[in-house]
Amino acid sequence: MKKILSISLIAALLASPVLADGDVEAGKKVFKKCAACHQVGDGAKNKTGPVLNNVFGRTAGTLEGYKYSKAMIEAGEGGLVWTEETMAEFLAKPKAMIKKTKMAFAGLKKEEDIKNLEAYLLTFSPNYEPKAE
Repeated sequence: MKKILSISLIAALLASPVLADGDVEAGKKVFKKCAACHQVGDGAKNKTGPVLNNVFGRTAGTLEGYKYSKAMIEAGEGGLVWTEETMAEFLAKPKAMIKKTKMAFAGLKKEEDIKNLEAYLLTFSPNYEPKAE
């Protein structure tokens, strides 16, 4: 019985979405800083910023129905894809990474907040699979 339970647990973990090294609940609290411009979850709509459902694995500047800045579109055309690494860089200093982005937020100062926010956002990107290093 223990062997079956262990195999079931391993299978469930492998089938789960990849989560960052953060705390999802803490990330939900950090997201409150983002919620003025972004939405996630069922029924989410574009606001000042795009919907962040399925953001991980998405090419920057490509969400259908959102009007991105020219700079964000060019970043995507240049190969920028949202991964845990690229998102962490952007969340720390958006305008340093993409000059002339429409994102007005100055950035998150604490690495822990970034990791927690990523963990939360990853729950809305269930099909994201990071590339193996």
